Amino acid sequence: MVFSPVLTGPAQVPMMSPNGSVPPIYVPPGYVSQIIEENGVRRVLVLPQPEYHPGGHSPLHAPPPPPPHAHLPAFIPMIPPPPHPMYTSVSGGAAEMGSQYIPQYHAAHIYSEQVPADSHAPHGRQSLVHRDERASKAYERLQKKLKERQGGGGGGGVPTKDRGSSPPPSPQKNHCSGPASDLPNGVGGKAEHDQWQASATATGKGKQTKSTPYVENKPEELDEEAEALRSVLSAIGKPMVTEVQARMVLLTWTAPENEEKTPHQSLSYEVTLSSTSNDGKYQTAYNGDELSSTIENLRPATDYHARVQAMCNSLHGTPSECVSFTTLSCEPDTPSPPRKTSGTKSTLALQWKAPCDNGSKIQNYVLQWDEGKGTGEFEQCYYGPQKQYRVTKLSPASRYSFRLAAKNDLGISGFSEVIELFTSGSVPATPLSPELAQAGVTWLSLHWQRPAGSPKEDELFYVLDMEEEGSGYGFQPRYDGDELSCTIKNLHRSTKYKFRVLAYNAEGKSKSSQAVEFSTCPDCPRNPCRLAVRGKVHPNSFRLSWEPPNDDGGSEVTEYVVEISEGSSGALWELVYRGSALEYVRDGLKPGTSYQTRVYCISEGGQSPLSDTLQVQTPAVPPGSCLPPRVVGKPKAREVQLRWGTPLVDGGSTASCYILEIAGVQTEEYKEVYQGPELECTVSSLLPGKTYSFRLRAANKAGFGPYSERCEVTTGPGAPEPCRVPHVVCKSPTCAVVSWESPPCNGAQVIEFRLEWGAAEGSMQVCYSGNTLSHEMKGLNPATIYFCRVQAVNMAGAGPFSEVALCQTPCSVPAAVSSIQALRESEWGHPGEEGDPLCPSSCLGLRWDPPCDNGAEITSYLIDLGERQPIAVGRITKHIIQHLQPDTSYRIRIQALNSLGTGPFSHTLKLKTKPLPPQPPRLECTAFSHQTLRLKWGEGPAKAAPSDALQYHLQMEDRTGRFISLYRGPCHTHKVQRLTESTSYVFRIQAFNEAGEGPFSHVYTFTTPLSPPAPLKAPRIERLDDHTCEVSWEAVPPLKGDPIIYILQCMMGNSDFKQVYKGPATSFQVPGLQPNCEHRFRACAIRQCQMPPALIGPYSATVTLSSQRSEGVGSGGGSASSGAGPRGGGTEAGRVKRSLTDEQVSALILALFAVVSILIAFAIQYYVIK
Repeated sequence: MVFSPVLTGPAQVPMMSPNGSVPPIYVPPGYVSQIIEENGVRRVLVLPQPEYHPGGHSPLHAPPPPPPHAHLPAFIPMIPPPPHPMYTSVSGGAAEMGSQYIPQYHAAHIYSEQVPADSHAPHGRQSLVHRDERASKAYERLQKKLKERQGGGGGGGVPTKDRGSSPPPSPQKNHCSGPASDLPNGVGGKAEHDQWQASATATGKGKQTKSTPYVENKPEELDEEAEALRSVLSAIGKPMVTEVQARMVLLTWTAPENEEKTPHQSLSYEVTLSSTSNDGKYQTAYNGDELSSTIENLRPATDYHARVQAMCNSLHGTPSECVSFTTLSCEPDTPSPPRKTSGTKSTLALQWKAPCDNGSKIQNYVLQWDEGKGTGEFEQCYYGPQKQYRVTKLSPASRYSFRLAAKNDLGISGFSEVIELFTSGSVPATPLSPELAQAGVTWLSLHWQRPAGSPKEDELFYVLDMEEEGSGYGFQPRYDGDELSCTIKNLHRSTKYKFRVLAYNAEGKSKSSQAVEFSTCPDCPRNPCRLAVRGKVHPNSFRLSWEPPNDDGGSEVTEYVVEISEGSSGALWELVYRGSALEYVRDGLKPGTSYQTRVYCISEGGQSPLSDTLQVQTPAVPPGSCLPPRVVGKPKAREVQLRWGTPLVDGGSTASCYILEIAGVQTEEYKEVYQGPELECTVSSLLPGKTYSFRLRAANKAGFGPYSERCEVTTGPGAPEPCRVPHVVCKSPTCAVVSWESPPCNGAQVIEFRLEWGAAEGSMQVCYSGNTLSHEMKGLNPATIYFCRVQAVNMAGAGPFSEVALCQTPCSVPAAVSSIQALRESEWGHPGEEGDPLCPSSCLGLRWDPPCDNGAEITSYLIDLGERQPIAVGRITKHIIQHLQPDTSYRIRIQALNSLGTGPFSHTLKLKTKPLPPQPPRLECTAFSHQTLRLKWGEGPAKAAPSDALQYHLQMEDRTGRFISLYRGPCHTHKVQRLTESTSYVFRIQAFNEAGEGPFSHVYTFTTPLSPPAPLKAPRIERLDDHTCEVSWEAVPPLKGDPIIYILQCMMGNSDFKQVYKGPATSFQVPGLQPNCEHRFRACAIRQCQMPPALIGPYSATVTLSSQRSEGVGSGGGSASSGAGPRGGGTEAGRVKRSLTDEQVSALILALFAVVSILIAFAIQYYVIK
C-alpha cells in the first residue's frame, strides 16, 4: 500500500484475504491503524495521530501504536457526537468522517480478537500469540482508567481527579449524525436499507432534519455501567399523537425514568416512521433533544407507525412501542400537464393522467386555456370527469396554452404547469430562388427570403441544395438551418453551381425553388495553343484554328482575338477577328504574300499572353447541317412557331441565312416558307389538325449546307368556319331582328356566337354573345344604315367573322336640336333692317347645330321666346333676334320640322340683352419721374375689386404708331414703368362693361423729365501729411452727352458741411486740416444739362478722418506720432472711419432678427413642447 503524504482523514481501501486473516498494515509516521469487526467483516481504519485537543484539554490516553501483526488486539475509542449535526444516507463506516472529529475520541471499551495459540498463518507463517510489550502496557492502562470511571462516577461519571483531563462536553446540543446512526453503539458498520417513500421532515424549535434510513442496532456485549444506561434509555414510553392533519402529525413523548437523575440535556431522541406495518422498515424522521416533534410532508390518507428511541452520546436504547395513526384526506395532488394525443389544423385532442386523490375520489377535472391570445389570462374550456377532451374550432398553425386541475369533495388542486401546444399548419410555400450576395474565387455568399404568406410565429427551416456543373452527383444539401443566408466555401474557381432552396416546418417540406446558377470568380487564362492553318490555303483566304488554353483560369474563355500582319517584319498588326470560335477564315488577302498571325484569348479573368507567331498563306466551306427545328409552345390550329439553332459546323464562317421548307406527310414535295437570318419563324395559313414535315438548312459565304433531319408537327384543333351573311329585318325605325346560321365547327362544337353591330363598317362593337341563332336590336336611330357581322366560337378559339350585312331603318321626325349657343357680336355680320348696325342692347344672336333629320329633310325651325309668338325661320343654323328690350332676360328653345312632322324642343337657353356701353373718362398724370408716370382717370378709389361692373382699358402708342395695351381692369390709377428720360408718350383710354366696349378717348401726351446722376460710393481718403489729405472718388460716365462735375463737402467737428471742391476731377487734396480734430467728407455728382437747371445727384456715404495727435499728449493715448514721410513709411498716417451704409445696416438688423428667432424657436421646442 502507498499512502499519500497529504492524507487529511480516514480512507477506505478494500482488501481480500484467502484465509480470513488481516494482512500486515504498515502506516507512515503520524498515523495509526485500527481494526473494527462488524457482522463478520473486519475493517482497518488508518487514522491521523492526534496532536492537539480543542479547548486546551489533553486526551485521556495516547493513541496506541500500530499493531505489528494482524492478530494483535485493536483499540477502538468511543466517538462522541460531533459539534455539528451530520445527517447522511447509508454510510460506509467511520472511513467517511472528517479528520476534525478524530482527536475528540473518548475512552471506550476494548474488544480484542482472541487467536488460538496453535493457529498458524498460511504459507507456513506462524502467527505470534503474545502481545508486544508496548501494546500490553497500553491495554492495562485503559483497563485501569475504565475501572476508575466505573467506581467513582456512578452512572458513567468521571472521577474528580480525572475530570481535568477529560474533554469538555460539546457546547451544542447533541444530535445523532449520519455515521453515528449507522454504527452499533458508535462502532461503524454497513447495512442495506430501503428509502422511506414519504419525504418526512421533523421540526423541533425551528430545526428541520432530513430523514435517513433507520438502522437496527445490534446488541453488543457491554460493561455494567453501559448496560445500566441502556436499560434506562430503553424504558422510554411510546409516543403520543397530539395532532393529525393531512400532511403533518405532532408527536410528543416523555423522557425515560432515571433513578440516577441524569440531566435531560445529555439525552437525545430519534423518531422513526414506517408506512407499511409495525414490522416494516423504518425511516428516521427526527433527531434532537426535544420531547415533541412536528413531522411534515406526509402522504394524506396513509397509515403510519411511529416509535421513539432515546440516545446518550453514542449509546442507543431499545425503540419504544409503535403508535399508529392515519393522516387525513385532502384535495388531490397537482396533476401533470395534459399531453397532446392528436391534432389537426382546427382541433387538439388532449389527454391526462389522474393524480393522487389523497383519500377522496376525484370527481371532476378543470381544463383552462388562453384562447390563443397569449396574454396569460386563462378561461375554462372543459369541466367534467373525463381524462381526455378535444378542443375544436381552432386556427391553423397557432399556439394555445393549457393547464389542468383536479377536484374532489375536499377541494380543488393547484393548476399544473402551463403547456403550449400548436395546431397543425400547412406546408410552407415554395420560397423564391436564392440570390447572390457576393462571389469570390472559392466561395459564394447567398441569401434568400422567407416564403410569402407564412405566419411569423411559424418556425421555418431551410435546406440549400447545390449542384456542381459536370459533377454528376446532382443536388446535394450544403446548408440546413433557420438562417436566411449562407456562405458556401471550398468551391472551385470559375465554376458554375446551381442552387435551390426549400423550406420545411413540422408539417413537411415545401417544393424546391427554381434552380439558379452562379459562378465563382475566375483567374486570368493562359495563351491559346496550337495555332495552325486548317484545310487548304486559297489565294485569297485561309482558315486559322487554335485550341483553348491549357489553363483557362477557372472561367470559360469568352472570346478569341486574332491579329494579322502583312510581311515578315511584324511591324504593323491588324485586329481581324474577335469572337468565341476556335477558328477563323481570313479572306481578301493578296496572293503570294507572307502573313504572320497570332492569337490571344479573353475571359472574365482578363486577357491572356500572345500565342506563338504563325506564318501562313490563307482558305473556307459551306456550313454543316443544322439540328431539326423545334416547336415553340403549343401548336396552334393554323400556325406553328418554329425555332432552331445555328449549325454545329459553321465552315469557318457564321451562318447568315436559313431556309425552312414545308411538306405534307403524304407528299414528299417541299416548298420554301422562310428565308432569312433569324433563328425562328412562324408558319401560318395551315389547316387545323394536319401533320406537316419541316426541314432546315443554313448558308454562309461559301454556300448552302445540307438539309437537317425532318421534324413532324401536328396542328391543333381549329376555330369554326365563318358564318354566312346574317339576315336583318327592321320591325320599326328603332328596332331590328338579326338571325344567322351555324357554320362548320372544324372538330369542336360551337359554344358561342358573337354579333358585332355598328353604324360604320370599321367601328362595329360586340352587342351580343350567346348560343342562340337570333338577336333583337333596340334603341336604333331612324333612317340610319347599320352594319353587322357574326362570329362563331368553339373550344379552339374564335372563327373569322362573316361578311358584313347592311340594313337601313325607316325615316322619322327630326331629332331635338342638341346644341344652342349665343353668337358673339363680331359674328353678327349683317346690319339691321334699316341699315343701322345691330345693337347688343336690343338684339340677341343664336347659333345651333342642325339635328338629325331621321331620313326626311328638315324644312324649317321654330324659335320659342316664351311669352312672344314663336319665330319661324328657314333652313338656317343661326339667326339674329331684333327689337328686344335692353338689359332683359329671355328663355329660348328651338324645334325642327320636316315632311313627317315636328320634332321635340331643344333644351332651354337663357340669354340677356346688354345695357348701353359707357363713355371714356378723362386721363391725368398725377406723378412722374425720369422712368415712371402715374396716370389717373375717373372718380373712385385707386384700387377696386375685379368684380366691378365698370372697367377700363389703357393703351399706349409704341414707336411704330400702334397702340398697345397697358392695363385692363377696374382700377382708376396705373403706374407706367421702365420709361426713357425726357421722352413724350401718347396714351388713350376706353371704358367697358357688360353692355360692351365704349369709344376710345382722344389721345393724351405726357413727357418724362431728365434723370439725375447715380449716387457715388464712399470716397477714399489718404493722408499726405499732418495738415493735408487726398480725397478720391469714382467717376460717373456722361449721361446722353451731358458732362458730369463733382462737389466735395467737408465737415470739421460738429459744424455743418462746407463745399471744398467743385469740378470735373475725381480727386482733391484738402489742405489746412486741424490737428486733434475729426473731419468728415462726402461727394456727389452733378449733371450739366443742355437746358438749365443742372441736376444734382444724391450724396455718397460719409467718410471720417481722425487726425494724428501731437507727441507727448499722454502715455495712455493710442495715436502714433507723425511718420518719416508724407506716405508714412513705418507708422500709421491716419485713421479713416467710415459709417455703415443703409444696406449694411439692413443686413445687420436682419442677421440679429434671425439669431433672436432661432433662439426663441429653440426655447419653445425645448421648454414648451418637450
